[in-house]
Amino acid sequence: MKKFFFLLTLGFSVLFAAELNIYSARHYDADFEIIKKFEQQTGIKVNHTQAKASELIKRLQLEGDNSPADLFITADVSNLTEAKNSGILSPVRSDFLEQNVPAHLRDADNQWFAITKRARIIAYNKNAKTDISGLKNYEDLAKPEFKGKIVMRSATAPYSKTLLASIIANDGEAEARKWAKGLLDNLATNPKGGDRDQARQVVAGEAEFAVMNTYYIGLLKNSKNPKDVEVGEALGIIFPNQDGRGAHINVSGIAMTKASKNQAEARKFMEFMLTPEVQKMLSDSNYEFPVRSDVEVSQTVKDFGVFKEDSISVSKIAENVKTAVKIYDELGFR
Repeated sequence: MKKFFFLLTLGFSVLFAAELNIYSARHYDADFEIIKKFEQQTGIKVNHTQAKASELIKRLQLEGDNSPADLFITADVSNLTEAKNSGILSPVRSDFLEQNVPAHLRDADNQWFAITKRARIIAYNKNAKTDISGLKNYEDLAKPEFKGKIVMRSATAPYSKTLLASIIANDGEAEARKWAKGLLDNLATNPKGGDRDQARQVVAGEAEFAVMNTYYIGLLKNSKNPKDVEVGEALGIIFPNQDGRGAHINVSGIAMTKASKNQAEARKFMEFMLTPEVQKMLSDSNYEFPVRSDVEVSQTVKDFGVFKEDSISVSKIAENVKTAVKIYDELGFR
């Protein structure tokens, strides 16, 4: 009997001694709440390291097989693509993940899976009587009549890379180059800051249109800063290409590292991120769109509006990121 209790106790010790190491480029409060919930439900201790995606990718490369990291989490398909091309990720086979992450929202080789979606839209000031009739598609941003009216993030920003990569995938490289040149000519100011900064410029009258992600509008509307709330409330949304392919979708994604020493625990966490409860937590806290279609979203997200998404595979977009960077560089688009 004593031997039985010893083995039982040892079993529980092993169970609760399990650990998981996550390298994450996401910096959202909900992610910590999700980790805490995972620890409570599974007894698996999670060590969470945060830094920029580029820093974490470089770190994983330098650490090689000795890396303690089991999972890599980041926003934007360009970062996920860089990680894959760096040889630091491992394919994951999971019926649960494949059933709940649509094929166009995961890597073709199952090296990463989307956990949230973001729509890249065109925002304007609803209070400024802005004429939006001529701006229905991304391609319209390059028209001469919008010269000096547009702001967006720098060409080095991941969101800018993937937007151009999506245009390459849909329209071809030649047309995408023309678009990038036209957009560069139409900028009201040199790119500076993040999406919320572009939104503030539009409401301040420094530009008429901002290319940005929907979830930043949610963050502005729900900010503790009254001035940011005013900006968020003033913004109208144009979902581009609704008569064609639909609005460009980017993602945050999760991947298992090649160096993972805790693969079972890593797969369990990946699947945990795609459960309805956690999908709702991700959406409610950061105003992103859930990957699962059966998750009820907050009123803030509902207020963005119903729209048609571009269903092109994000892997297809990822294939064109390098070309997008080359085009921006050749045009002097910084």
